[in-house]
Amino acid sequence: MTTYIARPVDSWVLKELRSADDAGRRMVPVIDEEGGDPLRCCLRRSEPGERIALVSYAPLRRWAAETGAEPRAYDEQGPVFIHAEECAGPQDGGGHPFADDHRVVRRYSAEGRILGGRLVADPDGGDGDGFDEAFRNAFDDPSVALVHVRAVEYGCFLYEVRRS
Repeated sequence: MTTYIARPVDSWVLKELRSADDAGRRMVPVIDEEGGDPLRCCLRRSEPGERIALVSYAPLRRWAAETGAEPRAYDEQGPVFIHAEECAGPQDGGGHPFADDHRVVRRYSAEGRILGGRLVADPDGGDGDGFDEAFRNAFDDPSVALVHVRAVEYGCFLYEVRRS
C-alpha cells in the first residue's frame, strides 16, 4: 500500500520567505492572539501567543525551478502562514494535515499545467480515507507529477504531495 506524505514548505525556502517573500516583501511577524491559523512550516494550526507571519508563497514556481517545468499562466502566489522563527517542522508521523474541512486536491503535470482537481470532504477530522483515495486516484494517472491540497474557501495552498 502506498503512503502519501504531506510535504511542508522546505526549510531553505522558509529561510528565504522570512527574509523576503515571493512577492518581494519583508516578513512582518505578529503575535497570534486567537490561534487556529494553518502553518505551512509544521503542518499544524497555530496556538494562541505564537509569533507567526503571513507571507506570499509561489509553490508551483519553486517546484518548477527544481524540475525545469514552465507553468506559465498557472504560476501563482498566495498567502501562507508560517512561524516567524525557525521551527522543528511537522511532529507527527504523517497523516493528512488540515483534514477538518473541505479541501481540493489539485493535480499538476510535469510541465506545471493543472490537470484537474477533486473536492475532498472530511469535515469531522475522520480517518483521511477520502484523501488517500483522492491521492491514489490522482497518481494512478501517469501524467500527474504532483498534487496540491488547497482550501476551498480561499483557494490557499496548504501542502504538496509528490509521487513516492
